[in-house]
Order: sequence, then structure tokens, then C-alpha cells
Amino acid sequence: MVAVPVPQPTPRQQSPLQTKELRHNAISRRLRLIQGSLSARQMDRQAPWLAGLHRISDGTLAGLGVAVVGLSALTLHWQGQWTHDFQQLEAAQRLEHRLQESAAVLEQHHLAMTRKSALLQPTSSEKLLYVAPPRRVEAAASFTGLLAQINPRRILAGY
Repeated sequence: MVAVPVPQPTPRQQSPLQTKELRHNAISRRLRLIQGSLSARQMDRQAPWLAGLHRISDGTLAGLGVAVVGLSALTLHWQGQWTHDFQQLEAAQRLEHRLQESAAVLEQHHLAMTRKSALLQPTSSEKLLYVAPPRRVEAAASFTGLLAQINPRRILAGY
């Protein structure tokens, strides 16, 4: 008698029910492997110090995650504050530049209008003289008025 091999069905020839069962078995095997290796109860029974180490590392990782989120929020806030302050600085620099230009235009106009322009010298910050204001008799009264305006409870913003 000659043995004739029986042809095995190919995966395409298997019924949909058989393929579904094969997939279910493969998934359940994977899940059993994962659950068996990471089971907390089994770990507590086998190596309690290792379970404690896992708990400590989980808590540390959660704390680090919260710290990173908090620092990211603070960084974004500080970056926004820095941007606002830098925009104010740029605005102040633009105003200063416009003021210097205006002073130069006025100086040129004044020099053009005078008949003796050779006697005049252009101004600079080194050549300016600051004169002290005259003393007043009411200085003591104004000082107490100034002190009355100061509110120690109010803290002004600034550096």
C-alpha cells in the first residue's frame, strides 16, 4: 500500500472561523506572557524587594514627569515675559532715537536761523551744565507732603 500525503489546507483555504481562532490563540498567548512577567502579585510573592524597587521607580518617574511639565510651563511663561520686556526695550530705543533726531533737526534749524552761526557750537552731552534748582522755604512742607504720598503696602513692579 502506498501512502498518499493528504494535502494540508493553505491559509487561504482555511475557513474564516479557523483564522479567527488562530488569531485569538496568538493574542491570548502574548497576553499571558506579558501578564505573567509583569504581575504585581506574583512579583510580591517571589521578590518583595524587587516589587518595592518597581514602586519606587514608578513614583520617581511620575514625579519627574510632573516636574518636567511644571518646568515647561514656567519656561513658556518666562519666555513670554522676556518677549514683552524686550518689545518694551525696543520701543524705548526707538523713542530715544527719534528724540535724538528731533534734537538734531532743531539744532540745525536754530543754526540756520542765526546770523552769527560761526559763534555757536553744536551741543553734546559733555558740554551740558546742570544747575541746581533754587532753594525754597517751603522745602520742609513739600518733603512731608511727599512722604504722605508714599504707600508702604504697595510694591511697585520693576527690577
